[in-house]
Amino acid sequence: MNHLSAELAQYNYMRAQLEEMFPDVDEETLLDTLEGVTDLKEMLSAVVRSQLDDQALVSALKIRVADMRERLDRLDTRASKKRELVTTVMERAEIKKVTEPDFTLSLRRTPAPLVMIDEKAIPEWFWKPQDPKLDRAGLILALKGGQQILGASLGNGGIAISVRTR
Repeated sequence: MNHLSAELAQYNYMRAQLEEMFPDVDEETLLDTLEGVTDLKEMLSAVVRSQLDDQALVSALKIRVADMRERLDRLDTRASKKRELVTTVMERAEIKKVTEPDFTLSLRRTPAPLVMIDEKAIPEWFWKPQDPKLDRAGLILALKGGQQILGASLGNGGIAISVRTR
């Protein structure tokens, strides 16, 4: 990026020099001349191509990560089912313990789980109050609609590039 900054400085210097030497030059001629004597457009194009390559890798990796998450979920489900199968078989066969060289397996009692029958019937002292959460989308919409809201405002927009590849 340092080369790009240097090229930008060179471009601005050349532009100022050309405008000083030829004060009547039209914008199109000035830009054509600058394009011929600097590499700024080529350098910008190279950076954008590199950005497009990076974005393609990001997209591909997102797909790969999603596929790997699916595989992880399948393996996790498979492991859980095997654990349940062993538990069921040991319980039905009344086997309390299995000792092997690499592990020891034993049945144990688990605590009773909570079963929710009707949440509305549960007394309020069992409910924990929660902190309010800011509705950012609603706030932005109201501000864009011209509403004045104490403690919030819309910031300045920025400038972004648009790159079309199709």
